[in-house]
Amino acid sequence: MKTTSLPLIFGTLLLLIAALGGSCIKPPEFPIEPVISYEGVDNNQVYQGSATAPNDTLSIHFTFTDGDGDLSFPSDSIDVFLTDSRVPQFPITYRLPNITGEGAANGIEGDIWINIPNKPFNICCYLGGQACASSTTQPADTFSFAIQIRDRAGHYSNTIRTETITVLCQ
Repeated sequence: MKTTSLPLIFGTLLLLIAALGGSCIKPPEFPIEPVISYEGVDNNQVYQGSATAPNDTLSIHFTFTDGDGDLSFPSDSIDVFLTDSRVPQFPITYRLPNITGEGAANGIEGDIWINIPNKPFNICCYLGGQACASSTTQPADTFSFAIQIRDRAGHYSNTIRTETITVLCQ
């Protein structure tokens, strides 16, 4: 006569209930407009780009969600906009890498890092209205970036802002 231990049956029932319960959890649903959240910068101080400056890079990190998964354009369209608080009339634009929305019935989410090298003149001081100026009387300049992204349907995300970043003018 074969006997089955009660703990084995009880453990099997718990495993079955956990498996069935896990399949009923709904995945998150996101709005169809992209939503971004600021995570931070790797360093809030960077050298101005110049021929004699050390190589430096500013890395900005933020997260995104998009309910219909239509981020990134398959062509050369621009979908990331960074606006320097000192010169808002000249936004810096980027293109997201291809993000496939396949299987994204409830949307997509992820992380974005934008790396901005200081050279040749990607990060500059604006002193007395002059870009990439250096000064012995004003050794640093400060600014922040406003950031927004756009999906293929033309929906713009909310706008986020970095903390204050200091540029060492040298």
